[in-house]
Amino acid sequence: MIHGINNIFNLFYFLIILRIFLSWVPGVRWENQPWKTVRDVTDLYLDIFRRIIPPFGGLDFSPIVAIIVLQIVQNAVIFMIAKAAG
Repeated sequence: MIHGINNIFNLFYFLIILRIFLSWVPGVRWENQPWKTVRDVTDLYLDIFRRIIPPFGGLDFSPIVAIIVLQIVQNAVIFMIAKAAG
């Protein structure tokens, strides 16, 4: 069970990092699949941090904070599951 939950978190990390790299590519058509799905799934989470951390000098630092928070949540979830399985 822990392995499966870790895989879900790892998939989400991958999607966030893919979203970051794709934002640097000027020709990406976000309205086309699969990019629309990547944008829609990751922006639901990233928008929380974008409201708190505005871009600085044209750079969006919110994904860094979002990944750090996601790691904290992942560790807490894994710890609680491991403790409950005991």
